Amino acid sequence: MRKWWKRLRFIVHVRRFLPFLFEFFVSHEVPMRKKLFSVGLLLLYIVLPLDLIPDWLTLFGLIDDLAVFLFILQQVIKMAPVSLKEKYNL
Repeated sequence: MRKWWKRLRFIVHVRRFLPFLFEFFVSHEVPMRKKLFSVGLLLLYIVLPLDLIPDWLTLFGLIDDLAVFLFILQQVIKMAPVSLKEKYNL
């Protein structure tokens, strides 16, 4: 149950990650390969039209898109240096 609560809180507070993402991509602490990998994940998600649940199923179709986006965001957070994670309490 605690894991689900943590994920729900993560979804609700996605907008607070925008400053973190900006600093992740402009920081000299983050190696260029990690930045390129992050951008590659996002581009791959945008370019590939694969959906687990078709988008025409309105709400359910958006859930899988949200899940993929959150997975990518979690990978970016894992790649961030400790100092950046501490600054944003991640």
